[in-house]
Amino acid sequence: MANKFYITTAIAYTSRKPHVGNTYEIVLTDAIARYRRLKGDDVYFLTGTDEHGQKIEDIAKEQGIHPKEYVDKIAGEIRGIWDLMNSSYDQFIRTTDEQHEKVVKKIFKKLYDQGDIYKGEYEGWYCVPCESFFTETQLVDGKCPDCGREVKKTTEEAYFFKMSKYQDRLMKHIEDHPDFIVPESRKKEMVNNFLKPGLQDLCVSRTSFTWGIPVDFDPKHVVYVWIDALSNYITALGYDPDGSSELFKKYWPADIHVIGKDILRFHTIYWPIMLMALDVELPKQIFGHPWMLFGKDKMSKSTGNVIYADDLANLFSVDATRYYMLSEMPYGQDGAITYETVIARFNSDLANTLGNLVNRTIAMSNKYFEGEVSNPNVTEPVDSELIECCRETVASFIKQMDDLRLADTLDTIMDLARRSNKYIDETAPWTLAKDEANHDRLRTVLFHLIESIRYIGVMLSPFMPETAEKIFAQLNCNVITLESLSDFGNNGITKVGEAAPLFNRIDEAKKMEEINAMNEKYKQAAAVKAEEKVEGVQIGIEDFQKVSLTVAQILECAKVPKSDKLYQLILDDGNGKRQVVSGIAKWYSDSDLIGKKVIIVANLKPVKLRGVESNGMILAADCPNDDVKVIFVDDTIPAGSKIR
Repeated sequence: MANKFYITTAIAYTSRKPHVGNTYEIVLTDAIARYRRLKGDDVYFLTGTDEHGQKIEDIAKEQGIHPKEYVDKIAGEIRGIWDLMNSSYDQFIRTTDEQHEKVVKKIFKKLYDQGDIYKGEYEGWYCVPCESFFTETQLVDGKCPDCGREVKKTTEEAYFFKMSKYQDRLMKHIEDHPDFIVPESRKKEMVNNFLKPGLQDLCVSRTSFTWGIPVDFDPKHVVYVWIDALSNYITALGYDPDGSSELFKKYWPADIHVIGKDILRFHTIYWPIMLMALDVELPKQIFGHPWMLFGKDKMSKSTGNVIYADDLANLFSVDATRYYMLSEMPYGQDGAITYETVIARFNSDLANTLGNLVNRTIAMSNKYFEGEVSNPNVTEPVDSELIECCRETVASFIKQMDDLRLADTLDTIMDLARRSNKYIDETAPWTLAKDEANHDRLRTVLFHLIESIRYIGVMLSPFMPETAEKIFAQLNCNVITLESLSDFGNNGITKVGEAAPLFNRIDEAKKMEEINAMNEKYKQAAAVKAEEKVEGVQIGIEDFQKVSLTVAQILECAKVPKSDKLYQLILDDGNGKRQVVSGIAKWYSDSDLIGKKVIIVANLKPVKLRGVESNGMILAADCPNDDVKVIFVDDTIPAGSKIR
């Protein structure tokens, strides 16, 4: 009988389209789920969306639509990206699902009736994006300690959950189950920073907004995110305080909750305590994965350093995107992504190492033996080395995947591909082919290569399912189970298919041109959207006074490399020289600009455009028929004069 295996992602918040850092989690969880199926486990894989809260209510209000209309749209986008990335989930739950809302109301009432929830009043600081309350001492420089954004003072009636009642019981559970929170560093963080100092009671309802699940017995309150969102892991399976489904009885407790390290506290403290209060068994393990950074910075839509998974898939393919995400994220440390590193990894690992191995082997089999495969078993010591490498790789693969070290696993698989390429160099099939007396040896060499590729394909299948299918199609192979890798050579392959490149090498310069053009379109669309948002908004004199408008004279003008629109301008702003990048090259020549005086926004934060730093912005007018007019000023006005 197969072992049951229940795995979940955190449910994605429906405030915005998810970027590649958010998408990493679904790809990571999918690879674990696929591996478990490969092992023969009975897997249930849950993902979904978190759809209530003040942030969503505020966004919907801005757009003039009902919150449900807004979350329907974003949940559809999220599910579309999850599907695009080939995630093999069994259920996609939404916290606006009728059954979920019904059971959450029951859970809240049960906890209230048994005295674990009580009514009180909250006074403190609230961060809308994080949906979290903080005390004065928890703030960092007066801002949210989690995201660094502004917080607002809040006082409101609320229901509270008695967290401290279960604190000692949770501490004992963590001590008795050393793998309950992984990696170890995450466990230490939770114990030392939150449990040992003592838990405060948790606010579990709100009255300052209405977009949420109403508290049945006190309708002016809505159930706050902790009970609402976290309960999805059991409501999805049919948990009900009045009697749970067979699906729940079969799959609960969860074997692994896969979550980001930023929501570790909620899953390792709040969630287990809620389950204890409900008298429900705790999940077996909570894996707090690291972040995927843009270069060295946390990816954030507000800072504009965002890469989207669907863009990567369009640029490089779905499997190449999955491969990069999973190979670049260490077990316990943050990973990084830039377009340049994606291209480098694509060319080195996928095109050169893996693609070249498969293409060469299949092509030689067709060239020398019309695709026919056999093993006359004419061996040399180098064959034993390759076979042993295959067996050792399988053992490492299983150990590393069981330990959730997916990046290490991919390194191990690629090492086998490199060893197989080396085997080609060592055996030199093209030389063996020249002498018919060596043809049995050549058949043996190609048989061993085909078998090593089968091993690679099977082990790659959780990570790159489409690529694995292409490999098996070229091998004409149906023996693709993990169990089959215990017997080297028993592959049932008698004739390979046609060779076809898995990954074509990328020209970095051309690909970066394509990427820059794509990003330019995004910037233009964002600028239009920002203008639309600003138009009609009234501001006070204090807002206008924050903008420093200064007269400056253009001294030099040159095109920014690799751009048709941008000028690099050197200005005299009355205090010295200043460099500004401006997108006016389409409408002005350098002779139109040099010597002219313009108005600049002098206190704009520096930004880099096409790698050139810009320290300000020139004022210009959008005119009909795609025309732009720079606002030149009277030549008698001195550089450095302030515009008021």
